[in-house]
Amino acid sequence: MKLTKTLLATTALAFAAGAATASEITVVSWGGAYTKSQVEAYHKPWIAKTGNSIVSEDYNGGLAEVKSQVEAGNVTWDLVDVELSDAVRGCDEGLLEEIDPSILPAAPDGTPAMDDFIPGAITDCAVASIVWSTIYAYDSTVLENGPKTMADFFDLEKFPGKRGLRKSPKANLEMALIADGVAPGDVYDMLESDEGIARAFAKLDTIKDETVWWEAGAQPPQLLADGEVVMTTAYNGRIFNAVAAEDKPFEIVWDGQVFDLDLWVIPKGAPNKDLAMDFLAFSTATEQLAAQASWISYGPARKSSSPLVGTYATKPDLQMGPQMPTAPENFKTALQNDFEFWADNQDELNERFNAWLAN
Repeated sequence: MKLTKTLLATTALAFAAGAATASEITVVSWGGAYTKSQVEAYHKPWIAKTGNSIVSEDYNGGLAEVKSQVEAGNVTWDLVDVELSDAVRGCDEGLLEEIDPSILPAAPDGTPAMDDFIPGAITDCAVASIVWSTIYAYDSTVLENGPKTMADFFDLEKFPGKRGLRKSPKANLEMALIADGVAPGDVYDMLESDEGIARAFAKLDTIKDETVWWEAGAQPPQLLADGEVVMTTAYNGRIFNAVAAEDKPFEIVWDGQVFDLDLWVIPKGAPNKDLAMDFLAFSTATEQLAAQASWISYGPARKSSSPLVGTYATKPDLQMGPQMPTAPENFKTALQNDFEFWADNQDELNERFNAWLAN
Protein backbone atom coordinates (compact mmCIF):
# COMPACT_ATOMS: atom_id res chain seq x y z
CA MET A 1 0.00 0.00 0.00
CA LYS A 2 1.47 3.32 -1.05
CA LEU A 3 1.00 5.78 1.78
CA THR A 4 2.57 9.00 0.56
CA LYS A 5 4.38 10.46 -2.42
CA THR A 6 6.70 13.41 -2.02
CA LEU A 7 8.73 15.13 -4.70
CA LEU A 8 12.08 16.38 -3.51
CA ALA A 9 12.74 19.03 -6.12
CA THR A 10 16.14 19.99 -7.33
CA THR A 11 17.56 23.02 -5.63
CA ALA A 12 17.86 26.39 -7.27
CA LEU A 13 21.61 26.02 -6.96
CA ALA A 14 21.52 22.84 -9.01
CA PHE A 15 19.47 24.51 -11.73
CA ALA A 16 21.88 27.43 -11.73
CA ALA A 17 24.69 24.95 -12.24
CA GLY A 18 23.08 23.87 -15.49
CA ALA A 19 20.98 20.87 -14.57
CA ALA A 20 18.88 21.17 -17.72
CA THR A 21 19.20 17.43 -18.30
CA ALA A 22 18.36 16.53 -14.71
CA SER A 23 16.54 13.24 -14.25
CA GLU A 24 14.29 11.77 -11.58
CA ILE A 25 14.30 8.49 -9.66
CA THR A 26 11.64 6.93 -7.45
CA VAL A 27 12.97 5.73 -4.10
CA VAL A 28 10.71 3.57 -1.93
CA SER A 29 11.06 3.12 1.82
CA TRP A 30 9.14 2.68 5.07
CA GLY A 31 8.07 6.27 5.80
CA GLY A 32 8.06 8.27 9.00
CA ALA A 33 11.24 8.99 10.96
CA TYR A 34 13.15 6.37 8.96
CA THR A 35 12.48 7.92 5.57
CA LYS A 36 13.20 11.35 7.05
CA SER A 37 16.65 10.12 8.09
CA GLN A 38 17.25 8.93 4.53
CA VAL A 39 16.01 12.21 3.06
CA GLU A 40 18.37 14.23 5.26
CA ALA A 41 21.42 11.98 4.90
CA TYR A 42 21.02 10.64 1.34
CA HIS A 43 18.40 12.42 -0.76
CA LYS A 44 19.22 16.06 -0.13
CA PRO A 45 23.03 15.73 -0.55
CA TRP A 46 22.62 13.63 -3.73
CA ILE A 47 20.14 16.12 -5.17
CA ALA A 48 22.53 18.96 -4.42
CA LYS A 49 25.47 17.08 -5.92
CA THR A 50 23.83 15.82 -9.12
CA GLY A 51 20.99 18.23 -9.87
CA ASN A 52 18.61 15.28 -10.18
CA SER A 53 15.40 14.85 -8.22
CA ILE A 54 13.78 12.11 -6.16
CA VAL A 55 10.20 10.97 -5.81
CA SER A 56 9.93 9.38 -2.36
CA GLU A 57 7.22 6.74 -1.84
CA ASP A 58 6.31 4.75 1.27
CA TYR A 59 5.26 1.10 1.55
CA ASN A 60 4.82 -1.54 4.25
CA GLY A 61 7.51 -3.96 3.12
CA GLY A 62 7.49 -7.29 1.35
CA LEU A 63 7.96 -8.18 -2.31
CA ALA A 64 4.37 -8.19 -3.51
CA GLU A 65 4.46 -4.80 -5.23
CA VAL A 66 7.91 -5.34 -6.73
CA LYS A 67 6.82 -8.74 -8.07
CA SER A 68 3.62 -7.27 -9.50
CA GLN A 69 5.48 -4.50 -11.32
CA VAL A 70 8.18 -6.81 -12.70
CA GLU A 71 5.74 -9.48 -13.88
CA ALA A 72 3.51 -6.86 -15.51
CA GLY A 73 6.49 -5.34 -17.30
CA ASN A 74 5.52 -1.97 -15.82
CA VAL A 75 8.23 -1.11 -13.28
CA THR A 76 7.84 2.38 -11.80
CA TRP A 77 10.15 2.03 -8.78
CA ASP A 78 13.90 2.52 -9.16
CA LEU A 79 15.19 1.71 -5.68
CA VAL A 80 13.50 -0.05 -2.74
CA ASP A 81 14.53 -0.46 0.91
CA VAL A 82 13.89 -4.10 1.91
CA GLU A 83 14.61 -6.57 4.70
CA LEU A 84 17.38 -9.10 4.13
CA SER A 85 15.16 -12.14 3.62
CA ASP A 86 13.23 -10.27 0.91
CA ALA A 87 16.48 -9.19 -0.75
CA VAL A 88 17.66 -12.81 -0.92
CA ARG A 89 14.31 -14.18 -2.10
CA GLY A 90 13.79 -11.41 -4.64
CA CYS A 91 17.20 -12.11 -6.14
CA ASP A 92 16.57 -15.85 -6.25
CA GLU A 93 13.25 -15.25 -8.03
CA GLY A 94 14.78 -12.96 -10.63
CA LEU A 95 12.88 -9.88 -9.47
CA LEU A 96 15.97 -7.75 -8.78
CA GLU A 97 18.93 -6.37 -10.71
CA GLU A 98 22.37 -7.66 -9.82
CA ILE A 99 24.69 -5.09 -8.26
CA ASP A 100 28.42 -4.96 -8.99
CA PRO A 101 30.08 -4.23 -5.61
CA SER A 102 32.95 -2.48 -7.38
CA ILE A 103 30.69 0.59 -7.76
CA LEU A 104 30.67 1.06 -3.97
CA PRO A 105 33.07 3.69 -2.62
CA ALA A 106 35.97 2.64 -0.44
CA ALA A 107 36.26 3.71 3.18
CA PRO A 108 38.07 6.99 3.89
CA ASP A 109 41.27 5.07 4.70
CA GLY A 110 41.08 3.19 1.40
CA THR A 111 39.63 -0.07 2.74
CA PRO A 112 37.61 -1.66 -0.09
CA ALA A 113 33.86 -1.65 0.42
CA MET A 114 33.73 -5.46 0.47
CA ASP A 115 35.97 -5.42 3.56
CA ASP A 116 34.33 -2.42 5.20
CA PHE A 117 30.70 -3.54 5.27
CA ILE A 118 29.66 -5.84 8.10
CA PRO A 119 29.31 -9.56 7.21
CA GLY A 120 26.27 -10.33 5.06
CA ALA A 121 25.67 -6.69 4.14
CA ILE A 122 26.47 -7.10 0.43
CA THR A 123 24.63 -9.74 -1.59
CA ASP A 124 24.28 -10.36 -5.32
CA CYS A 125 21.32 -8.00 -5.63
CA ALA A 126 21.45 -5.78 -2.53
CA VAL A 127 23.60 -3.47 -0.43
CA ALA A 128 22.80 -2.84 3.24
CA SER A 129 22.56 0.56 4.87
CA ILE A 130 21.47 -0.12 8.46
CA VAL A 131 21.21 -2.57 11.32
CA TRP A 132 17.82 -2.26 13.03
CA SER A 133 15.86 -4.22 15.60
CA THR A 134 12.40 -5.30 16.52
CA ILE A 135 12.13 -4.63 20.24
CA TYR A 136 9.24 -3.96 22.57
CA ALA A 137 8.51 -0.78 24.46
CA TYR A 138 6.18 0.57 27.11
CA ASP A 139 5.01 3.89 28.54
CA SER A 140 6.89 4.49 31.81
CA THR A 141 4.09 6.71 33.14
CA VAL A 142 1.68 3.78 32.84
CA LEU A 143 4.04 1.05 34.04
CA GLU A 144 6.31 2.66 36.62
CA ASN A 145 7.99 -0.63 37.56
CA GLY A 146 8.09 -1.77 33.98
CA PRO A 147 8.87 -5.07 32.26
CA LYS A 148 12.48 -6.19 31.88
CA THR A 149 12.42 -9.43 29.89
CA MET A 150 10.73 -10.95 26.87
CA ALA A 151 8.84 -13.24 29.23
CA ASP A 152 7.32 -10.13 30.84
CA PHE A 153 5.76 -9.14 27.50
CA PHE A 154 3.72 -12.35 27.57
CA ASP A 155 2.87 -12.16 31.29
CA LEU A 156 -0.70 -10.82 31.43
CA GLU A 157 -0.99 -11.52 35.15
CA LYS A 158 2.03 -9.45 36.13
CA PHE A 159 1.41 -6.77 33.48
CA PRO A 160 -2.27 -6.75 32.49
CA GLY A 161 -3.36 -4.86 29.40
CA LYS A 162 -3.30 -4.91 25.63
CA ARG A 163 -0.20 -5.81 23.62
CA GLY A 164 0.77 -4.55 20.17
CA LEU A 165 2.28 -6.99 17.67
CA ARG A 166 3.18 -6.69 13.98
CA LYS A 167 0.71 -8.55 11.81
CA SER A 168 3.34 -11.00 10.58
CA PRO A 169 4.93 -14.21 11.83
CA LYS A 170 8.43 -12.70 11.47
CA ALA A 171 9.94 -11.75 14.86
CA ASN A 172 6.73 -12.80 16.64
CA LEU A 173 7.61 -16.51 16.46
CA GLU A 174 11.16 -15.85 17.60
CA MET A 175 10.09 -13.65 20.51
CA ALA A 176 7.44 -16.16 21.57
CA LEU A 177 10.04 -18.91 21.87
CA ILE A 178 12.48 -16.68 23.76
CA ALA A 179 9.65 -15.78 26.15
CA ASP A 180 8.96 -19.50 26.56
CA GLY A 181 12.52 -20.14 27.72
CA VAL A 182 14.35 -21.00 24.48
CA ALA A 183 17.87 -19.54 24.34
CA PRO A 184 18.30 -17.08 21.44
CA GLY A 185 20.96 -19.30 19.87
CA ASP A 186 18.51 -22.23 19.72
CA VAL A 187 15.48 -20.40 18.33
CA TYR A 188 15.91 -21.23 14.64
CA ASP A 189 16.81 -24.85 15.31
CA MET A 190 13.51 -25.02 17.20
CA LEU A 191 11.60 -23.36 14.35
CA GLU A 192 12.93 -25.92 11.88
CA SER A 193 10.61 -28.48 13.53
CA ASP A 194 6.82 -28.74 13.54
CA GLU A 195 6.97 -28.99 17.32
CA GLY A 196 8.91 -25.75 17.58
CA ILE A 197 6.50 -23.85 15.37
CA ALA A 198 3.56 -25.26 17.35
CA ARG A 199 5.28 -24.16 20.58
CA ALA A 200 5.69 -20.62 19.28
CA PHE A 201 2.03 -20.37 18.23
CA ALA A 202 0.97 -21.83 21.57
CA LYS A 203 2.85 -19.04 23.34
CA LEU A 204 1.26 -16.44 21.07
CA ASP A 205 -2.11 -17.99 21.96
CA THR A 206 -1.59 -16.84 25.55
CA ILE A 207 -1.85 -13.15 24.52
CA LYS A 208 -3.83 -13.40 21.28
CA ASP A 209 -7.09 -12.14 22.82
CA GLU A 210 -5.27 -9.11 24.24
CA THR A 211 -3.40 -8.20 21.06
CA VAL A 212 -3.77 -5.16 18.80
CA TRP A 213 -2.18 -5.87 15.42
CA TRP A 214 -0.13 -3.26 13.59
CA GLU A 215 1.26 -3.18 10.05
CA ALA A 216 2.98 0.18 9.49
CA GLY A 217 6.01 1.25 11.53
CA ALA A 218 4.35 4.49 12.62
CA GLN A 219 1.57 2.65 14.44
CA PRO A 220 3.28 1.26 17.59
CA PRO A 221 4.33 4.65 19.04
CA GLN A 222 0.83 5.93 18.34
CA LEU A 223 -0.75 2.90 20.03
CA LEU A 224 1.33 3.63 23.14
CA ALA A 225 0.64 7.36 23.04
CA ASP A 226 -3.12 6.78 22.72
CA GLY A 227 -3.15 4.25 25.57
CA GLU A 228 -4.52 1.52 23.30
CA VAL A 229 -1.77 -0.86 24.48
CA VAL A 230 0.43 -1.03 27.57
CA MET A 231 3.36 -2.40 25.59
CA THR A 232 4.08 -3.13 21.94
CA THR A 233 6.71 -4.52 19.66
CA ALA A 234 8.16 -1.87 17.37
CA TYR A 235 11.13 -0.92 15.26
CA ASN A 236 13.66 0.52 17.68
CA GLY A 237 14.19 3.69 15.63
CA ARG A 238 10.50 4.56 15.78
CA ILE A 239 10.51 4.45 19.58
CA PHE A 240 13.76 6.42 19.70
CA ASN A 241 12.20 9.10 17.51
CA ALA A 242 9.12 9.30 19.73
CA VAL A 243 11.36 9.82 22.77
CA ALA A 244 14.02 12.10 21.27
CA ALA A 245 11.93 14.18 18.89
CA GLU A 246 8.52 14.13 20.60
CA ASP A 247 9.50 13.76 24.29
CA LYS A 248 7.35 10.64 24.78
CA PRO A 249 7.94 8.74 28.08
CA PHE A 250 8.62 5.43 26.35
CA GLU A 251 11.17 2.83 27.42
CA ILE A 252 12.74 0.18 25.19
CA VAL A 253 13.24 -3.37 26.48
CA TRP A 254 16.21 -4.78 24.58
CA ASP A 255 15.98 -8.33 25.96
CA GLY A 256 15.38 -10.74 23.09
CA GLN A 257 15.64 -8.07 20.40
CA VAL A 258 15.57 -9.50 16.87
CA PHE A 259 17.97 -7.56 14.69
CA ASP A 260 18.10 -7.39 10.94
CA LEU A 261 19.58 -5.49 8.03
CA ASP A 262 17.81 -3.19 5.62
CA LEU A 263 19.20 -3.05 2.12
CA TRP A 264 18.75 -1.19 -1.14
CA VAL A 265 17.54 -3.25 -4.12
CA ILE A 266 16.73 -2.26 -7.69
CA PRO A 267 13.68 -3.94 -9.26
CA LYS A 268 14.39 -5.81 -12.50
CA GLY A 269 13.68 -3.44 -15.37
CA ALA A 270 13.81 -0.26 -13.26
CA PRO A 271 13.30 2.69 -15.63
CA ASN A 272 16.32 4.59 -14.32
CA LYS A 273 18.66 1.75 -13.41
CA ASP A 274 21.96 3.59 -13.96
CA LEU A 275 20.84 6.60 -11.95
CA ALA A 276 19.56 4.30 -9.19
CA MET A 277 22.97 2.62 -9.06
CA ASP A 278 24.61 6.02 -8.68
CA PHE A 279 22.30 6.95 -5.81
CA LEU A 280 22.84 3.53 -4.17
CA ALA A 281 26.62 3.96 -4.24
CA PHE A 282 26.41 7.53 -2.96
CA SER A 283 24.02 6.71 -0.12
CA THR A 284 26.07 3.78 1.18
CA ALA A 285 29.32 5.74 1.45
CA THR A 286 30.87 5.94 4.92
CA GLU A 287 29.91 9.56 5.52
CA GLN A 288 26.31 9.17 4.38
CA LEU A 289 25.66 6.16 6.62
CA ALA A 290 27.14 8.00 9.60
CA ALA A 291 24.99 11.02 8.79
CA GLN A 292 21.84 8.89 8.80
CA ALA A 293 22.72 7.64 12.28
CA SER A 294 22.51 11.21 13.55
CA TRP A 295 18.81 11.23 12.67
CA ILE A 296 17.67 7.80 13.86
CA SER A 297 19.06 5.05 16.08
CA TYR A 298 19.85 2.46 13.42
CA GLY A 299 23.44 1.26 13.22
CA PRO A 300 25.43 1.89 10.02
CA ALA A 301 26.24 -1.17 7.93
CA ARG A 302 29.84 -0.01 7.37
CA LYS A 303 32.51 -0.40 10.02
CA SER A 304 34.15 2.89 9.06
CA SER A 305 30.92 4.78 9.76
CA SER A 306 30.74 3.90 13.45
CA PRO A 307 33.56 6.24 14.65
CA LEU A 308 31.84 9.09 12.82
CA VAL A 309 28.50 8.62 14.61
CA GLY A 310 28.08 11.56 16.97
CA THR A 311 25.07 13.27 18.49
CA TYR A 312 21.41 13.50 17.58
CA ALA A 313 20.86 15.99 14.77
CA THR A 314 18.52 18.27 16.72
CA LYS A 315 19.83 17.63 20.26
CA PRO A 316 23.63 18.01 20.41
CA ASP A 317 23.73 16.74 24.00
CA LEU A 318 22.23 13.35 23.04
CA GLN A 319 24.92 10.83 22.07
CA MET A 320 23.66 8.37 19.46
CA GLY A 321 26.09 5.50 20.12
CA PRO A 322 24.28 4.12 23.20
CA GLN A 323 20.94 4.29 21.34
CA MET A 324 22.01 1.77 18.71
CA PRO A 325 20.79 -1.85 18.78
CA THR A 326 24.40 -2.93 18.56
CA ALA A 327 25.55 -0.98 21.65
CA PRO A 328 27.11 -3.58 24.00
CA GLU A 329 24.58 -2.97 26.79
CA ASN A 330 21.68 -3.51 24.38
CA PHE A 331 23.09 -6.48 22.50
CA LYS A 332 23.50 -9.08 25.27
CA THR A 333 20.56 -11.31 24.30
CA ALA A 334 20.13 -10.19 20.70
CA LEU A 335 19.05 -12.64 18.00
CA GLN A 336 19.89 -12.05 14.36
CA ASN A 337 17.01 -12.64 11.99
CA ASP A 338 17.85 -15.78 10.00
CA PHE A 339 17.29 -14.56 6.45
CA GLU A 340 17.74 -18.03 4.95
CA PHE A 341 15.06 -19.46 7.22
CA TRP A 342 12.61 -16.73 6.27
CA ALA A 343 13.49 -16.76 2.58
CA ASP A 344 12.70 -20.51 2.57
CA ASN A 345 9.68 -20.52 4.89
CA GLN A 346 8.00 -17.13 4.73
CA ASP A 347 5.16 -18.02 2.35
CA GLU A 348 4.23 -21.16 4.29
CA LEU A 349 4.43 -19.42 7.68
CA ASN A 350 2.46 -16.41 6.40
CA GLU A 351 -0.34 -18.79 5.41
CA ARG A 352 -0.24 -20.53 8.76
CA PHE A 353 -0.13 -17.21 10.61
CA ASN A 354 -3.11 -15.83 8.69
CA ALA A 355 -5.08 -19.02 9.33
CA TRP A 356 -4.21 -18.77 13.03
CA LEU A 357 -5.39 -15.16 13.10
CA ALA A 358 -8.68 -16.11 11.47
CA ASN A 359 -9.46 -18.83 14.05
